Amino acid sequence: MTEGREFVAVSVAGVGFTDESGSEGLVWLMSEDGRTFAMRAFSGESSAHMQRFSRGDRSSIPSVFNMIEELADREGLHLGGVEVYPAGDVLRADLQFVGKGKDVLLTGYRASDAIALAMLYEAPMMIHVSLFEPEGRGDHRT
Repeated sequence: MTEGREFVAVSVAGVGFTDESGSEGLVWLMSEDGRTFAMRAFSGESSAHMQRFSRGDRSSIPSVFNMIEELADREGLHLGGVEVYPAGDVLRADLQFVGKGKDVLLTGYRASDAIALAMLYEAPMMIHVSLFEPEGRGDHRT
């Protein structure tokens, strides 16, 4: 998707909340070789959607995801994958939609939204290798 960057394929190892009230979300991503990355500082509502999607529950989808799905269907596209990367003190993501004879790349979106969308559509997720570096690099937020 993005040229000149090193990314690692990940899957969702867990989804939860950082607080008892459920206002801040947390998602653990794991590479095939067992490296993990915890992403937090996004809405608890997004985390709740991720939890449902991870269980296969597609009964309550955010309306913006319905809009994305309708536009993609009309254009003959599907979500081919997402790439999450650091952008200063926050995380951003690029989303690649692919279809018959056309590709669309959307860049710079909130990482939590991209991961939730990838979970909903069971699309590949990649994160930048630098996110696996030891703690102390700073706190990445979406």
